[in-house]
Amino acid sequence: MREFVGEIYIRESRRVFSTLVRLLGDFDLAEEAMHEAFAVALEQWQRYGVPANPRTWLVSTARFKAIDALRRRSNSEQKQAAIAKRVDELSSINAERAAQDIEDDRLRLVFTCCHPALAPAAQIAMTLREVCELTTEQIAAAFLSTPTTIAQRIVRAKQKIRDAKIPFEVPSRDDFPDRLASVLAVVYLVFNEGYSASQGESLTKADLSAEAIRLARLIVELLPDPEVMGLLALMLLHESRRTVRTTPEGDLVLLENQDRSRWDREMIAEGKSMVERSLASGRVSAYTIQAAISAVHADSPSSAQTDWAQIVLLYDVLLRSAPSPSPVVELNRAVAVAMRDGPEAGLVLIEAILNRGDLSDYHLAHAARADLYRRLGRKQEAVAAYERALALVQQEPERRFLKKRLQECG
Repeated sequence: MREFVGEIYIRESRRVFSTLVRLLGDFDLAEEAMHEAFAVALEQWQRYGVPANPRTWLVSTARFKAIDALRRRSNSEQKQAAIAKRVDELSSINAERAAQDIEDDRLRLVFTCCHPALAPAAQIAMTLREVCELTTEQIAAAFLSTPTTIAQRIVRAKQKIRDAKIPFEVPSRDDFPDRLASVLAVVYLVFNEGYSASQGESLTKADLSAEAIRLARLIVELLPDPEVMGLLALMLLHESRRTVRTTPEGDLVLLENQDRSRWDREMIAEGKSMVERSLASGRVSAYTIQAAISAVHADSPSSAQTDWAQIVLLYDVLLRSAPSPSPVVELNRAVAVAMRDGPEAGLVLIEAILNRGDLSDYHLAHAARADLYRRLGRKQEAVAAYERALALVQQEPERRFLKKRLQECG
């Protein structure tokens, strides 16, 4: 029975927790009540058998455990009556909300953790802790922070949710675009930190990229929106290359040098399918266009045989669709132009970006310029650009790669 209850915990605990957060309006109380309910389940299911609907049984049991906990904390009958009334009111309100178009409590929890009233760092920490169930130690290790810092972030976020009375619900249709954008931005930030860590000894952090993809799959399942599909497609297509982005020693391997036969074809097929579904909707988002660019790479047998003209066109579409041009997208387009028209053409574009002050502290912009200087045989300028990139980089595999390039330039 212990093993069976353990399986139920793995499968259902986050669903049970999400519903309890909605019913009780308190993260910590919901967590405590959920664990008590599973402890009771271990004892009672052994004696009386497993209920027909374990999740409903767990929610009901946890709810009563939470009421008992609140009553124990109170010191007067008046407070106890107020607590009972509050729980009944919450139950009534949330029963009405359950009739909305989107009713899954996990989705409500995602939107709550990513509420724009919370700071971005708090949104990430809350999402990883409460939705993905990572420990504070795991989150701290992933973002090179301390468990104490992460724990304080989460505590402050919970206090903000309580004090500001942030509702545990999917936003109204009027508020939906902005709120969904916030959710997807958090998911993508988590993925990027896993796919290409901002600092540290390792290029990638597989647990973070996997959690971001799992979260995106959940959102697609609950909310099959074209923008969500585009983001999931983008992450899948990138993740398909993760295992060959480094050598066994942990050194960086550029896209042009990767063994494409080792790319995950199953992940690529799923990503391309998501791109097609998103495009077919007629609502093309920035995530979908970026995923389409990754799909072109996935279909190319080598860097030399890549359809760089198509990639440049897609970057043009991406830049035109944005409210304001992104310097990073412009940089990526410049690299694609260099592959299509030659290094001189790409260099002109990159220098224009840097000369106007954009990306002056972005090590990849200086590394890209250095690479084009190197390809043009302008070694002295390449060395200066590589040294600038080296001064800015905070990730060890990239640092080793830049040092190697400097040595090659003499």
